[in-house]
Parts: sequence; structure tokens; C-alpha cells
Amino acid sequence: MKELSRREVALLRATVANRVDLTRSAEPDVRVDGLPFCDPTTARALVHAGLIEATTPVAPGDHAPARLTAAGAAALGLAVLAA
Repeated sequence: MKELSRREVALLRATVANRVDLTRSAEPDVRVDGLPFCDPTTARALVHAGLIEATTPVAPGDHAPARLTAAGAAALGLAVLAA
């Protein structure tokens, strides 16, 4: 895996802190603290890479809290988080 940018690390850390939610769609919208993330391309790349995911299934277009995946935890150098 490539080295993460500061922005990618910041989004992953915000996810760990339960500050991130996303929509279920082919190109998910990602919000931090209820506001759109400043770099949607980066946010979507992290979702598509499988580093963050929705915690629960939602209808297309609806928002769900996000969580770090095992791959996201590994990318940050964290121990695997409990599901």
C-alpha cells in the first residue's frame, strides 16, 4: 500500500473518533462532524480502497456512521479493532 497523505490519515483518525459518516452509493459522500469533507476524491478513494465503511446498511443516499476496517487500522498502524 502507498504511504498515506496527511489528509488521508486525518480522515482515518476522525473515523476512529466516530466523527465520520458516509452515504451508500457508488460514489459515497463523506462528512466529518456533519460537514462535507473538504476533499471528496480522497474520501471516496479511502472508501473504495476498503479502509473505511458504513457501520450499518442504509438505503441509497442515506447517511450511516463510518468505521475503520481492518485494512484501515493496518494502514494507520493500529491493532485490529473489535467489530
